[in-house]
Amino acid sequence: MTDVLRDEARADVLSVQGLTVTVRDKTLVADVDLTVGPGERVGLIGESGSGKSLTALSIIGLLPEDVHAAGSVRLAGVSHELLGADERQMSRVRGSSLAMVFQEPMTALNPTMRVGDQVAEAMLIHHTVSGRRAGRVAAAELLDRVGLPGTSRSYPHQLSGGQRQRVVVALALANDPALLICDEPTTALDVTVQAMILDLIMKGVAARSSALLFITHDLAVVATVCQRVLVMYGGRVVESGPVAEIFTNPRHRYTQGLLAASDLESAEGRLPTIPGNVPAAGQFPSGCVFRTRCSFATDTCASSPPWEGTADHGFACHHPAPSLEPAHA
Repeated sequence: MTDVLRDEARADVLSVQGLTVTVRDKTLVADVDLTVGPGERVGLIGESGSGKSLTALSIIGLLPEDVHAAGSVRLAGVSHELLGADERQMSRVRGSSLAMVFQEPMTALNPTMRVGDQVAEAMLIHHTVSGRRAGRVAAAELLDRVGLPGTSRSYPHQLSGGQRQRVVVALALANDPALLICDEPTTALDVTVQAMILDLIMKGVAARSSALLFITHDLAVVATVCQRVLVMYGGRVVESGPVAEIFTNPRHRYTQGLLAASDLESAEGRLPTIPGNVPAAGQFPSGCVFRTRCSFATDTCASSPPWEGTADHGFACHHPAPSLEPAHA
């Protein structure tokens, strides 16, 4: 994608260019560009297997050993490239400038440590507090702010799933990160707890003026949380733009299918579905990655579609859906 009409006065908090992720001879993510500006909330959506989590793990440097990332990932305030940085460099970045909330809180929490000690330790490691006593006080205050007063001495197994996720959010926000990445943080929670966690995340990033990259397959969550959205399929970004415009005027046929499949209000009888299944990782077709499931595909789609529009608002489709924008006189 070519960056056109970007506001040059804006220094992006996160800049990802040409991100490609491979395992052995298979390409899992290809040529992904994305940016997140100061205080901006960006969503990354798509079906399971589209490359969303791999993109996030590449940014934070937590890919499995046999999976390799190439391209460029830069974070404001960090002088070195994140891709290719060694573990010592990344350990200084993770938890301070860059933090992540995962889908399953028990994988992010130490079951043998009290939750207050875990939050305090996160601040002590990055020298946010002056000592252990100050760390315990700050941890208790932070847990209170996320709605968990009096839980500092609790172990993770003594808390509910929603409470554990609040602890993970507290951990992620402990050092006022410049960028918070959330990877399906509410998928395992019931709707009332989900709403509380989303509200907590939004208030947390707003209070710190942090940027947010929110990964999910739930379009309703994106509409609630995000200002801009990127649609991924087959390891590629196929469309991006402001949430309101993408959700009301999708141009890529995959985005159109996703929205139709989630529109419970207008569905009459059987809910529309996207034909076929998501191919296995690394087995997407050449050219347009969606062409084997698209009813509009032609021989032209065997070649890669060019990106149309600007870096922040555009799509890559040979046969896009008609624009609903009114024609100019």
